[in-house]
Amino acid sequence: MIPARQAVTTAELRPELWPAVEELFGANGACGGCWCQAWRIEKGERWGDVKGAAAKERLHCGILDGTVHGILAFDGKTPVGWCTFGPRDSFPRLNRARSLQCDDSARVWSVPCFYVRRDARGQGVATALLDHALRAMRESGVETVEGYPAAPNQDGSYIAAFSWTGTMSLFEKAGFAVVGNPEGSKRRVRKDLR
Repeated sequence: MIPARQAVTTAELRPELWPAVEELFGANGACGGCWCQAWRIEKGERWGDVKGAAAKERLHCGILDGTVHGILAFDGKTPVGWCTFGPRDSFPRLNRARSLQCDDSARVWSVPCFYVRRDARGQGVATALLDHALRAMRESGVETVEGYPAAPNQDGSYIAAFSWTGTMSLFEKAGFAVVGNPEGSKRRVRKDLR
């Protein structure tokens, strides 16, 4: 018999939650050793040199020193989801992606990455993560937040491997509007938190 799923709870990232991050991401670091570093790659760095152990160490250090912001989702005590958020300029690769550039990046915060365990997908985990991240940013005085959702397929479905930035429907339900790259595979959406 499969145990009944509990209501999903969320928690803002704190250093003592590092073991839950490790448990959620697993030995391979979620998406092929990413450890939520894909958007954090500096100009001139090679992804092959960062992914894996180096990416894990970067994430851990960022959590310890408070420069990495995130939300974890739990089913009971089991971590089932993650999203990161922070000042847009703390994700340098965003500003290097021509289709995602903007002229006011210094005043914008971003929610560029989600990870939900396969067995927890389609159950509102990403919505709970985004809702908590938006509350945390609003409480911190953030005025403008962006996301970069994947565009749906022609039939409205999404390919999970390309949806790590969230889906259009997730952001639309939260009140975001498209402000850039409307026909691209990653759209730029914004919400005013004032």
